[in-house]
Amino acid sequence: MKIDIGISDAHRKNIAEGLKNLLSDTFMLYLKTHGYHWNVTGPMFDTLHKMFMAQYTELWNAVDPIAERIRSLGFLAPGTYAEMSKLTSVKEDLKVPKAPDMIKNVIQGHETVIRTAREIFDVAEKGKDQATMDLLTQRLDVHEKTAWMLRSLLE
Repeated sequence: MKIDIGISDAHRKNIAEGLKNLLSDTFMLYLKTHGYHWNVTGPMFDTLHKMFMAQYTELWNAVDPIAERIRSLGFLAPGTYAEMSKLTSVKEDLKVPKAPDMIKNVIQGHETVIRTAREIFDVAEKGKDQATMDLLTQRLDVHEKTAWMLRSLLE
């Protein structure tokens, strides 16, 4: 059945494509943060172990609303690692870094997600897609706050 929600087919497609990137970035940052939670060592172990757990839990809870927004727009959400690895801009680690580098890498991951969300925001605004803009605003707030808190650990 044709979708008639007040957003043109072209805008829905462009928004969904952007959201696929956001979903992939979010999932890959989740995976990175969860891996850091498992493998962090050193004097900041307890702090980072707990912080990474809170962050990966938040990221895990974020992927479903993003995927469901893609589906609401009439498109399939990427659901495999292979698909997401092609769509993400979050850099994967080749080895387990030391704790200070974990912090830096997670900051970079959050900043990557922020940039992706900002790119989609313009597309959603042009399509008058308030639901996507609301989702993006919420995600931007979380990622910007998390990056600030992580940067504070490095001062």
